Amino acid sequence: MKAGLARVNITPQGPIMMAGYASRDHESEGVRQQLFAKALALEDARGRRSVMVTFDLVGMPRNVADPIAERAEKQFGLKRDQLLLNCSHTHSGPIVGYRERTSYRLTDSQEAIVRRYADLLIARSIEAIGAALNDLSPAVLSADLANAGFAVNRRRVTAATRHYPQPVDHDALVIAVRDTSGKLRGVVFGYACHATVLGDYQINGDWPGYAQEEIEKAHPGAVALFLAGCGADQNPLPRRKVELAQTYGKVMQEAVSIAINGKMKTLDDSIQTAFERVSVPFDSHLPREEWLRRTKDRDPNVARHAERMIAILDKEGKLPESYPYAVQVWRFGNSFTIVALAGEVVVDYSLRLRAQHGWNNTWVASYSNDVFAYIPSLRVLKEGGYEGATAMIPYGQPGPFAPAVEEIIVHKVDQLILRASPK
Repeated sequence: MKAGLARVNITPQGPIMMAGYASRDHESEGVRQQLFAKALALEDARGRRSVMVTFDLVGMPRNVADPIAERAEKQFGLKRDQLLLNCSHTHSGPIVGYRERTSYRLTDSQEAIVRRYADLLIARSIEAIGAALNDLSPAVLSADLANAGFAVNRRRVTAATRHYPQPVDHDALVIAVRDTSGKLRGVVFGYACHATVLGDYQINGDWPGYAQEEIEKAHPGAVALFLAGCGADQNPLPRRKVELAQTYGKVMQEAVSIAINGKMKTLDDSIQTAFERVSVPFDSHLPREEWLRRTKDRDPNVARHAERMIAILDKEGKLPESYPYAVQVWRFGNSFTIVALAGEVVVDYSLRLRAQHGWNNTWVASYSNDVFAYIPSLRVLKEGGYEGATAMIPYGQPGPFAPAVEEIIVHKVDQLILRASPK
C-alpha cells in the first residue's frame, strides 16, 4: 500500500453568505478558524488508486461535486468510484454551489460571491487531489473504533417529542496512516453528529474543525481528516458556546488517541471501489391548486417553496418523480468497509448497515458526494416532523420521499458491497 496526504486552505477571502441556518440575514463577519480541504490518496498493491477528500463545509451539491469528479478523471485518471467527497456539515461555513433553495434568498451580488467561491473550491479540490497523489509513498493502514458520547438524538429533546425512540451511534471511526517505520502520517476519523454547536457569523469548522486541530496537535506531523457519519438527527448538546465546540473537539481527540495508541487492526492492501446512483422516488405530489394556495402562506419559506414548485410545473409540465441518489462503497479486502451515502442521513442507516455488514469493520458516512436533502429511515418518515417531511421545503424538493426510500438505499448498498468484494 502507498498513501499520500495533502491539505489546501478553502477559507473564504472576505464576507460571504453562510450556510446551515436560514435565520442568518447578512454575510460573515470574520474568521474564527480556517477551513480546509484535506485529501488522502491511496494506491493498493495492484497499483489501483483511490482518493478521499474531506471538506470543512456544510455540504456539496452535485453542481460542485460533479465538476470536481470530472476534472479529477481528466487530470488524474480517477473514475467516479475512486473519488470520495465528504463534508463535515459545519453550519459555520459558506454557502456552497448556490441553487434554488428556499432557505437562501441572496441578492445578485451575494450570489455572485457564492458562485465565485464554488469555482475556487473546485480548483482547490483538484489542487488537493494532485498534491496527495504526488505525496504517495509506502504506508500501512490500520483501523479501530473509539467511543464518544456527546451526540444526542435531537428528535426527542422537546416535550412534544420525548416519546420518540432515541437511537444514537456513539462509535467513532479511526483509521491510522503510518509510514513503514511506524510514524503516524495521517488520521481519518468519523462520528455521527451534526456540526451545530455554533451559529454566529464567524467562519469556523465547528466541533469537527476543533477536533482536527486537537488531533494534529496531539500527533505532530499528521494530517487529520474528518469523515462525517450519519448524524442528520444527532446534535451536540449542550451547545452555542465556543468553549463547548472546543471541548467536544478535545473529547474526540482523546477518543481517537486512545485508539491510535492501542492495538489497531491492519487493513488489507487491496481496495475495491463501487459507485452508483439509484433512483429514489418522492411520494405523491400535491395538486397545482394546493401549490397556488401555499404561495400565500404566512411562512415565507413555505411560500417561496410553493412558488418554485409552480415555476417547475410551468416549465416542465410536472414535478420530479425521483432523485438520482449517490451510493459509494470502498472495501479494504475483507478487513474494512466504508459506505458513503449522499444527503443528510439519519442514524438508523448506520445502525442497520453496520449490524448487517459488521459492527467492528464497517463505517457509514453521510454528507458524501451530493447533499441535497434529508434521508429519513422508514421510522423517521412515518413519524414525520422536520427530518421526515418539512426539511424538504428549505432544500427545495417537491415533497417527502416515498416509504420505499430506506429499502431502496439499503438494497443498493448491499449490491455494491457484494460488487466490491475481493475477487
